[in-house]
Parts: sequence; structure tokens; C-alpha cells
Amino acid sequence: MNTQSDFDAPLESLQQSHKKGPAINSVLELNPEVRQIANALDAERANKGPRGPLHGIPVLLKDNIDTGDKMMTTAGSLALVGSPATRDATVVKRLREAGAIIFGKTNMSEWANFRGFPSTSGWSARGGLTRNPYILDHNPCGSSSGSAAATAANFCAAALGTETDGSIVAPASICGVVGVKPTVGLTSRAGVIPISHTQDTIGPLTRTVADAAAVLSVIAGADPLDPATQKNADQTAVDYTKFLDNTGLRGARIGIPRRVYYGYNAPADKIAEMAIKSLKDADAVVIDPADIPTASQLNSDRSEFTVLLYEFKASINTYLASRPGVQVRSLNDLIKFNDENADQELLYWGQQYFIAAQQLGPLTETAYLRALETNQRLARKDGIDAVMDRLQLDALVAPTVHPAWVTDLILGDRFLGSSAKPAAAAGYPAISVPAGFVFGLPVGITFMGRAFSEAKLLKLAYAYEQATKLRRSSEFMPNIKT
Repeated sequence: MNTQSDFDAPLESLQQSHKKGPAINSVLELNPEVRQIANALDAERANKGPRGPLHGIPVLLKDNIDTGDKMMTTAGSLALVGSPATRDATVVKRLREAGAIIFGKTNMSEWANFRGFPSTSGWSARGGLTRNPYILDHNPCGSSSGSAAATAANFCAAALGTETDGSIVAPASICGVVGVKPTVGLTSRAGVIPISHTQDTIGPLTRTVADAAAVLSVIAGADPLDPATQKNADQTAVDYTKFLDNTGLRGARIGIPRRVYYGYNAPADKIAEMAIKSLKDADAVVIDPADIPTASQLNSDRSEFTVLLYEFKASINTYLASRPGVQVRSLNDLIKFNDENADQELLYWGQQYFIAAQQLGPLTETAYLRALETNQRLARKDGIDAVMDRLQLDALVAPTVHPAWVTDLILGDRFLGSSAKPAAAAGYPAISVPAGFVFGLPVGITFMGRAFSEAKLLKLAYAYEQATKLRRSSEFMPNIKT
């Protein structure tokens, strides 16, 4: 990751790109103190040397990650506009300590796409619509839409996103960048607007696997403010860049989970077949098929959605109650705010998920406990663990998601399928890496594995990336050439 000693150049470039360029609309606001911070870090570098690989590096944050500065944290909602958070999220604190420059906040699918339907990824009432930097009338996916699009458009060296189910890996694939969804408990969620304490996680979006490893090395680790990280403190690697190896695929056992995660889109399948050939050419041992036994049940079962509804109500109430200065203090307040500001907030879709969550009881209810047990069992013991144990696999590989669709604010997303759910429901890690293009639109493949196998997955993903080098810069085309 290259450092930036003259920060004015990228800052002016970003400002001009929003005013006169392709109007990606990926950045909600710039840090008003960014020049002073950059100058101070440059002076520190000159006098003391760099703190590490992130010293002076511009990083953007998804708009659901708190910063204790002059920037807002709103999850894209007008309900939280007004008063900034009072302190940094733990991951932001660690970035600052490593010398990274918190450059600004990125747009996102409002409330991380967990408000209602028929939603359009990349749209928020606060920020409007983010565009795909490869073909502008196509969707960037979400909910980490702005973080992926800004990284692809070279507005930053790296960005942070959040994922509950697909919100890092899917926009990474569709915007042609690397996205790392860490194991739940590897990175702290303290100071991050929540959906689910059993599935939420924070990870990097970058243009290379090496950059993702460098960022993950900084933000990973135990945090007393997030109990999930303390349970697994011994699982955190100090420096993930040490695992990057050009020959990392040699002898690795890679499973191909064809049932459900292939076959929903022919162009994505074609890209994945090319990737499988590349894996074999790099001397990986490919086991095909290596189906996840519970794939069909995971795809149809409603237990995950039940878990998310229950946990969202509990988590968002806790977050809002602890956030000074905001005009809403509970989920019920949010529902009322949206109704009262329907001409802005409910312009394109509703808040059915909010209303459904509000009607539920506490996390002690049997319905929640049963759904959580079912969801995690299907994804873990009977799912990913079962196939990896049986076939002694190092990772599973599938197309991350199909190519981007034309954005339609009226009818919403045209989402055909993805491979995000198993790792999401399990709380296990996944990495999406660029794997090719369809009519100029990126498609990625996902490496997924067991809990806390980030080091192994980064090794495999890096070797694949170096063997193929399939990523190319975004071109900001207005539409598909015919």
C-alpha cells in the first residue's frame, strides 16, 4: 500500500469528480479536518518515521461507523442527521492509531438494506443514489455500496464496510474490488450502527488482497466493548500480510459447492468455471462437487430472517439510547419519523422490516432461541463444517454474485442469488476477489471457510489474484455498449 505524502492532490481530485466527473455519488461527506490531519502525519513521518503501512493512507468509512469528530453517522437516514457521535468506533480508533487518515463517510443502502421493500441498493434518503463506477446506470449493490464504489473509482486507498449477509462481499464483487467479511468476533462492532450481534462484522474493501490484509491487521483484535471479540482473542493474527504467498494454492483442497450457489446466472457461472481452471492451473486440488448439505434448506428457511428481526430491535434500541443528541431514541421513534417524513424517507420503498421487528418481544422468547439454533446449525455444524470435515477442505469457492443490474428505484433490486448466506449465517469468514467481466461488469469469486480462517483464506485469495490479475480499472461508462 503506497503512502500519500501530498494529500491535496487526491482531495482535489475527489472534489472535482463529484462536481464535474461521472457523479458516482459514493461519498456523503469529507472530513473537514482532513488537511490538518494529513499535514500532521506528514510531519510525523519526516521526524519520526512511519507508524506502519497505513501511515498517511486515506480511508473512507461506511456511514454506519461512528467517528468522534465533525462528521455525521446516520446509516443514510435523515433521522440521525444533526449531532455527530461523541467517540470513535473501535475500528476507527485503531485506524487512527495506525496513522490512517479518516477521509470521509460513504453512502450506503439506508439502514444497511434492513428497513423494507422493494429496496434499491445504494440509495439512502440522506445521500441519494450511488452508481456503479464501471457502468453508471447499473447498481453498485450493497449495503456497503459507497465503500465499494469509492474504492473502485480510486477515491481512496481503502474503505471499511459492514456485513450482516452479503453487504461486503456482494458490492465488492459487483464493483470489482476485494472485500473481506471477517469472522464474527474478529473485528469489534463497538460504535457501529447494528443489525445483528450474531452476524454483524466489519471488514475492508480494497483494490488488492495485500491491501485488505494490511487493513485487517490493524482493525482486528479483542475489544472490551464487544464481548464477541473477547471470547476469541487468541484467534487474532497480528499481521495478516505475513500469510500472503504466490504459491499459496499449491496443494490446497478447494471445494466447489454447486448446489444453490451455481446455476442461477449463466454469466456468473462462466466466470466461475474460468476461476476453477485457474485454481487447478495453480496446483490446487479441486473437489467438484463439494456441496454444502444444507444449501437448499438454508436458501428456503426463514430462521435467519427471524433472528435478524429480533436482534435488530434489541440492538438498535440499545444503540439509539446510548447516542447523545439524536432525535430518535428507539425503533418505534424511527418508525414514527419515517411516517412523518414519508415524502423523503419512504419515497421509493417501505419500512416493513422495521414494523415487523417492533412487534416482536425480547431475546428470551422461544421463537428467537429456536430460530437462532436452527440458523447456526444449518450454516455451521450441518453446513460448512460438515462438507469441509468430510472432504478435508481448506476452502469453498463459488461465484460471489451475478453481474450488476440496471438500477430501478421503482421496482427495486433485481437480485438472482449469491453465495453469501452460508458464511453470513454461520458467522464465518469470506473473501470476494475479482474474477472477470461480463459486458464490462465485474464478477468476483468468494473463498469461504471455517471460523477464524482469515489467514488461510487470504493466502488462497492472494495466490489466485496473483495468478490471474483479472482486475481492471473502472471506466465510468454511461451504459452497456451495444
